[in-house]
Amino acid sequence: MKLALVIGGLALAASTQVAAQEHYRLSTAADLARLCATPASASDHVTAVSFCHGVLAGAYGYFVSSTPAADRFVCPPASGLSRGQVANGFVEWLKTRPQYSNDGAIDALFRYAAGAYPCKR
Repeated sequence: MKLALVIGGLALAASTQVAAQEHYRLSTAADLARLCATPASASDHVTAVSFCHGVLAGAYGYFVSSTPAADRFVCPPASGLSRGQVANGFVEWLKTRPQYSNDGAIDALFRYAAGAYPCKR
C-alpha cells in the first residue's frame, strides 16, 4: 500500500512538473500575452510575470545588439519605459488584434513595438 502511494505521488509530481513546463513554453503571441497578463491573485504570478519580463528584455537586448542603430525600427522614448508598461501595452494591443494571436511570440512583440515606439528619422 505504501509503495502504491509513493508511486502515485511521484507520478502526480511528474505530471504537475510537465504541466508547469508546458505553461511556460512560448510558441505564439497568445502564449506570451497569457503569461504577461497573469493576475496578481494567481499562485504563479511572480514567476509568470518575471518570465514575461525576461522574454521582453532578452528579445529587445538581442535586437539592440544585432541591429545597427541606423537600421532599428523600434526606438523607446528617451524618458524610458518599464517592462511592465511594455508587457501591459502588448497584452492590450493583442486583445484588439486577435489575428496576430497565433503569430510567433517575438514576431508579434516586435510588430507591437514597431507601432508603439517607432523610430523617428
